[in-house]
Amino acid sequence: MTGHWIWKVVVAGFCGSAAHTLLMYLKWRTGLLPAFQPYDNLQAALGHMIGAKVHPAIPWALSFLNGSTVFGFCFGRFYAWLPGESGAAKGVAFGVLGWAVMGLVFFPLLGLGLFALDLGLGIWPALFSLAMLLTYSVILG
Repeated sequence: MTGHWIWKVVVAGFCGSAAHTLLMYLKWRTGLLPAFQPYDNLQAALGHMIGAKVHPAIPWALSFLNGSTVFGFCFGRFYAWLPGESGAAKGVAFGVLGWAVMGLVFFPLLGLGLFALDLGLGIWPALFSLAMLLTYSVILG
């Protein structure tokens, strides 16, 4: 039974990560919010932490790997406690919670301020990051 559960988590996490990657690709292709580049900010922060240049693929790979495994497993573990009747509804709850953590912890650590407000773009980076997380988490659910 455990092997079946793990397989489902990995596949769901991979699908959510793939959808997130597609959304980021569309953001790049359309030129939406060009000053909001969270992967570039993560790359700079990682480079600063290790004292060396970090290849641009590293932040993307870390995000994809975390989304395909770590967050998928977290979602699986908290699934029963998340509000909602369907997997998609539980994914919305998980995504909103993740968005709050990203906006309150992760973005300030990258020097972007709360919900990336220090970029001077208003609420748009926060709304796009919500869309990024909901895309991932609803498909994960």
